[in-house]
Amino acid sequence: MVQRLKFYIDGAWQDPVSRKTLPVTNPANEEVLYEIALGSKADLDKAVAAARRAFDSYSLTKREERVDLLAKIVEVYKKRMKEIGGAISDEMGAPLAFAERFQAGAGLGHLMTTLEVLRGYPFEERLGSAMLVREPVGVAGMITPWNWPLNQIACKVAPALAAGCTMILKPSEYTPSSALIFAEILHEAGVPKGVFNLINGLGPEVGPAMSEHPDIDMMSFTGSTRAGIDVVKRAAVTVKRVTQELGGKSPNIILEDADLAKAVAGGTTHCFNNSGQSCNAPTRMLVPLQRMAEATAIAKAVADKTKVGDPKNADTNLGPVVNRVQWDKIQALIKKGIDEGAKLAVGGLGLPDGLNKGYYVRPTVFSHVTNDMVIAREEIFGPVLSIIGYKDEDDAIRIANDTPYGLAGYVSSANSERARHVARRLRAGNINLNGAPNERGAPFGGYKHSGNGREWGRFGLEEYLEVKAVAGWGA
Repeated sequence: MVQRLKFYIDGAWQDPVSRKTLPVTNPANEEVLYEIALGSKADLDKAVAAARRAFDSYSLTKREERVDLLAKIVEVYKKRMKEIGGAISDEMGAPLAFAERFQAGAGLGHLMTTLEVLRGYPFEERLGSAMLVREPVGVAGMITPWNWPLNQIACKVAPALAAGCTMILKPSEYTPSSALIFAEILHEAGVPKGVFNLINGLGPEVGPAMSEHPDIDMMSFTGSTRAGIDVVKRAAVTVKRVTQELGGKSPNIILEDADLAKAVAGGTTHCFNNSGQSCNAPTRMLVPLQRMAEATAIAKAVADKTKVGDPKNADTNLGPVVNRVQWDKIQALIKKGIDEGAKLAVGGLGLPDGLNKGYYVRPTVFSHVTNDMVIAREEIFGPVLSIIGYKDEDDAIRIANDTPYGLAGYVSSANSERARHVARRLRAGNINLNGAPNERGAPFGGYKHSGNGREWGRFGLEEYLEVKAVAGWGA
C-alpha cells in the first residue's frame, strides 16, 4: 500500500509533525484521486538529521557494498514497473503504455547505467606524487519535477547512492505516488536507514527551507528557471553546491539537404511526445524559407493523425497536460501566437473535439513564426510547435542560438559531417543528429538559463563527489 499520508524518514514511514494535506487530481477527468501529506520545516529538520547521522557510516562503505545495493534496487524496481507506470499515468496524464515503457523505463535505465559506472569508476587516481581521492559531497537535497518523475528521481538518487552520499528527496506534489513507490523499493532493497529520506510538500514552502538548510551540503534541482534562480540565491548563504537542470526552448534545424518529410514528421512527433511536457522538446523547427509551406503541410498531417484522449485507451497518443494551471498557461500562449500574427496551421484554443472534461490540449502547429514572438521565446510546455524560416545555414544557427536557453538542439542533414559542423556551433548541452536518441551514459544538462550541472552516467556521479588532493602520497 502506498503511504500517501506519511513520510519516509530514517528508514521508516513516519507521520508528519503537523497534519496538512493536498488533493491530487487526475488530469484526464479532473477528479480527485486521493490526498497526500504536506511537510513543513520541522519534517525537513527530522529528515536532514537522519541523513546527517547516516552519512558518517554510509560514506565509508566500500564500492562493492554500494554495487550490491544498487543491483538489489534494480532487481526490486523491475518487479514494480507496471505499478510505477500506472501511477505516473494517473497523476500526470501520460498514455499508459508510454508511462510504463518510457517513464518507468527511464528510471530503470538510470539505475542500471549508474550501476555499471560505479563498478569501474576511479575513486582514487595518482597525479605525480599526489593521490586524487574522490569522496561523497555529503547530504544532498533533491527537488524533482512532475513531467518525468522517475527519470529525474533516479538520475539523482542513483548517483548519490553510488557516491556514498545521504539524501532528502522532495518530489513534485503533483506526481507523488511514483516517488512513494520508489521509497518502498529502496526500503525493500535494504538501503540503510537515514541514507534515503522522502518528504512531500509544496515547492514554495519546502524548497526554500531545503536550499537554506545549513546541514544540506548540496542541492540538485530540476524545474523552472525561475525556481532554479531562487534555489541558487538561497543556497549561496551556506555556500553549498547547486546543480540545476532547468527550462529549454530547443531548436530543430532541418537543413535544405535533409529528407524533409522524415525530419519534419519526426520532429513534430517528438515535440508532441509526453503532451509537449519535456524540457528538451524540439519546439522551434527551423526550415528553409522556400520550403515553409511544404514543411507546414507535413507537420499538420502529423497533428491531424495524433489521437488525443484517455490515457488508458490503447490508441491514445497524447493524454492531458498535468493540471489546470498548465492548461491555462498553454491556452494563453496559443492566443498570444495568434495575436502576434503567426499562422495557425492546425490546433488552437480550447479542448480537442469530442472531449469536454480533462486538461487536454489540441496538438498545435504555428507556421511563419519569427524568433522575436513570445511563442518562440517562452517555454510553452505543451504540444505546440513553432515553425521558423531561415535564409541560409548561418541564419539558421543565429536563430537557433538566439534564446536565453541552451538545453538541447537538433540537426538534420543528408551530410553527416555538415550536421556535425552545425552541432559544434550550437550553444546547448545536448545535440541530437538526424533523429538519434540520447545516449544514457552521456551527460545531460544545459548552457545559459537551462542550468549549470550535468546528470546521467559518469558525469552525474561526479556531481556528488568532492576531489581531495593528498600530496606526498608516494613519498
